[in-house]
Amino acid sequence: MGYPVVLKPGVGSWGRLLSKVNDREAAEAILEHKQVLGSYHHSIYYIQEYVEKHGRDIRAFVVGDETICAIYRTSPHWITNTARGRQATNCPVTPEINELCVAAAEAVGGGVVALDLFEDDERGLLVNEINYTMEFRNSIDTTGVNIPGKVIDYVLNVAQNGGHQWADTLHPTV
Repeated sequence: MGYPVVLKPGVGSWGRLLSKVNDREAAEAILEHKQVLGSYHHSIYYIQEYVEKHGRDIRAFVVGDETICAIYRTSPHWITNTARGRQATNCPVTPEINELCVAAAEAVGGGVVALDLFEDDERGLLVNEINYTMEFRNSIDTTGVNIPGKVIDYVLNVAQNGGHQWADTLHPTV
């Protein structure tokens, strides 16, 4: 895969326990620390390609078959999570963003998900993550969209119309 890469926990939030690994020496040190910590949580991780984000990424919110809103998350640091103090601004949901996000959401079962997108100079929009436990800190005021209201409307609609199993709607299977 080459360096740099990002080492990520299997489960996490707010950009915690992420490591940008620039070379083999750093990888060995980080993996040794994880091994010594002893908890099985530290022994489950994955390695991801590092993508240069030029100081921002996109967090998009899909409810059902629509990308209801999106934000840019901006930071001089490579971790852009707003829960860690990074800046959120409105990102217009273009047809391209909507199409990619809805297709990615459907690929994991649909329902209610948040996606992190990268804008790559050569490859265009890339899906970095699909989160079935979406958080929307700093997104409601920024976008003007009542995200919890949209989620409640969707869940009530699914429950009333018997479209999916309740658990599949809230926690799609990957």
